[in-house]
Order: sequence, then C-alpha cells, then structure tokens
Amino acid sequence: MFAKKSDSTIEDKKKESGTESLAGIASVFVCGLFIITFLVQAFEIPSGSMENTLLVGDHVFVDRLSPTIKAGYLGPIMPYRDIKRGDIIVFLHPSEPGMYVVKRVMGIPGDRIHLKNGVVYRNSEELHEPYLLRQGTFDEYRENFPQGRAFGANPEWPLVMRNHLQDGDLVVPPDNYFGMGDHRDVSLDSRYWGFIPRRNIIGRPVFIYWSFDTPARQYEHTDVGDRVGFFFHVVTHFLGETRWRRMFHLVH
Repeated sequence: MFAKKSDSTIEDKKKESGTESLAGIASVFVCGLFIITFLVQAFEIPSGSMENTLLVGDHVFVDRLSPTIKAGYLGPIMPYRDIKRGDIIVFLHPSEPGMYVVKRVMGIPGDRIHLKNGVVYRNSEELHEPYLLRQGTFDEYRENFPQGRAFGANPEWPLVMRNHLQDGDLVVPPDNYFGMGDHRDVSLDSRYWGFIPRRNIIGRPVFIYWSFDTPARQYEHTDVGDRVGFFFHVVTHFLGETRWRRMFHLVH
C-alpha cells in the first residue's frame, strides 16, 4: 500500500517548482544578457569592401572578448589572444566617429608594409592572398602604396604617414594595426585613412548567422521611410532572398 501524500506536501512542492522555474528563467536571462553585452555582438556587413569573404547583407556574430585587453586577474575565465596577421576585425573608424568598419589585418605593430603593382609586401616578403578580389582597374597610389598622392584620403593621413616611412615601407607603430579590404580595388582602408588604434577594435567576426541579398549602398538610406520600406521588403522576401548557403559559415 502507498501512503497518500498530504495536501500540504503537494502544495509545498508546487511552490518549490514555481520558484525553481523563476530562478531558471532569471538565470537564462542573466546569462543571455552577459553574452550579448560582453562576449558577442551582432553586426551587419554594410559594404562590399570585404567581398567575397563577406558580402553586403551578411549578419555576423562578433567575438568581443578574445581581442580585448588582457585582464590577468580573470585568468582562464576570460579567454584572450593577440590580434594576428590575417585576422578579420570589426572596429570603430579612426576618422569617422561612430562608424563601424570591417577589414583584414595586414600588419601588426612593427611590420613594414608596401604594395608594388597591387601585390602586398610585408617585411620584404610577398603575400599570397587566395581571398583577394580584383576588378582589374588601376590606381597608382592604391597599387603602389605608400608612393604617390592619395585621392580622397583623410587630409591628416599624409602628414602622419611621413613619420612612419622607412626606405619605402610604412612601419606600423605600437598599439596600431594596418588593415585592408579583400575587395582591394574598392576598399577604402588604412591606405587612405591610416592606422587602426588598438583601442578602436571591437572584435573578430566568428560566423555568419544570417545573410540576406541587400543592395550595395543600402546602409546610406537612413531615412525612416527607407528603413521601414526595406524592413517590409525583408519580411515579404525573407525566404526567397535569404542566402541560405552562407548561414553558419565560419569567417576567416
């Protein structure tokens, strides 16, 4: 025979279950908030300067933690690694406050950089770049950087650049990086506006979580009407214009 549980016991268990459920929901919320605030950040690729590695309309998760300044007191709880050559990074534009940019790191502090006929030389070694996209157009300054005069460059950059030239190479100073786009002929990058300060770096894109076929200059349409119109376009064409094959691809 089984003893019948008292009503008070059943009521206590119900109360405990309700409390546990609330505690579980709170834990999930706190963990999610922590991850979104400190670990990852969603970012949409606005331009074609990183094609075909990243396309306009790719939505990526950015690892905010690994490239941040090392905190010794956190130890293994907060993973960290130095920014490496070839990393793709998201950062705040050095000369346009509030603008987020994504480029590939071509030079770290101490590296000597120059281009000859479009080929990048780092520390006198020619780089082989399988990710590179070219249009076939020619520009003297772009192809033979840092020789010549840049059209449309940050007006302060040529003055700063002079202080970092040695024997035809641009030397990357401490706590700074030199970044370029994979779509080399259309990318406005460190050749035009200068070094990327370490403090400006947000993180590294990890993977594409969603990709939608987006016009090349959609990011310039900032009016409320344009944004609302594009939102409804996404809703009505979600299935047909989502790039399903790009979803969950690692970024490298």
